[in-house]
Amino acid sequence: MNIKNKRVLSGIQPSGLLHLGNYFGMIEKMKEFQDSSELFCFVANYHSLTTVNNKSNLRDFTNDLFINLISLGIDPNKSTVWIQSDVPEVTELSWILSNFSSVGLMQRSTAYKDKISKGFRPMMGLFSYPILMAADILSFNADIVPVGEDQKQHIEMTRDIALKFNNSFGEVFNLPEPLIDEEKSLVPGTDHQKMSKSYNNIISIFDKEEIIKEQVYSIVTDSAGLNEKKNINSPLFKIYSLFLNVEEIKELKNRYETPGLKYMEIKQELYERILEYFSEFRNLKSELSSKPDDIEDLKKIGKNKAQKIALEVLEKVKSATGLI
Repeated sequence: MNIKNKRVLSGIQPSGLLHLGNYFGMIEKMKEFQDSSELFCFVANYHSLTTVNNKSNLRDFTNDLFINLISLGIDPNKSTVWIQSDVPEVTELSWILSNFSSVGLMQRSTAYKDKISKGFRPMMGLFSYPILMAADILSFNADIVPVGEDQKQHIEMTRDIALKFNNSFGEVFNLPEPLIDEEKSLVPGTDHQKMSKSYNNIISIFDKEEIIKEQVYSIVTDSAGLNEKKNINSPLFKIYSLFLNVEEIKELKNRYETPGLKYMEIKQELYERILEYFSEFRNLKSELSSKPDDIEDLKKIGKNKAQKIALEVLEKVKSATGLI
């Protein structure tokens, strides 16, 4: 898909520590987009209310994630970076869009069904999550939305909602396209499932070194003996491969297929590679965290840039519907 000069939008929930799945599944690609496209990147703290119900945690997670995004290379001078709750026009649009979103459409959400099956409370915020996500996207007339395969349906739902609105009131919204990186959209966690804070299977980026080591060493492996070949279709191999080039991946594969490999050696190598890879980012975060006034200034810049566009879209919507 040609994304040059397109408006690309993505958000991430501040529901805990940033992890490898966030970086390789989203942020790494965002850094490329900001050099070739018009990048919009936000901290989705309204969405986090579906899982985070502690005031201090939500406030701290939100602030920390904003700093993390900047530390990892999302440049406020190149891109629009903001906190979702700083732009209330999005939630106002969400209410309007809810009147063009059928209950049946929401009930077909596989993400909702999956979360309920895993013990999440069946709250309206979780049920109507796709409507707020649609508002996030449509408020900024995004052309491209990078998502994992598990979020592709939400983009399709956004298009359905936008089409229904456009059919009633004219061509108000762009119809966004999903962009899926098949190789990295589903970064495995330590237990074979998708890496997610919800599943408690993450490897952190900015946590203490001993915590990261503990997480790496907790990666599930099989019971293959020392003199047996090892399984490359495993989370340890896949996570390690994220840090390797093509030739290095071939070399690792050969090691897996050669008797004598010890999983503990691979885990130690992975741990060291993670610290080396993120060393510069971790140092930058430490520096930024010591300058809270500068961070607040960056938040205001992002808010003003995002709010200007969201307000223009909202006024167009309200005018089309007769609300103004």
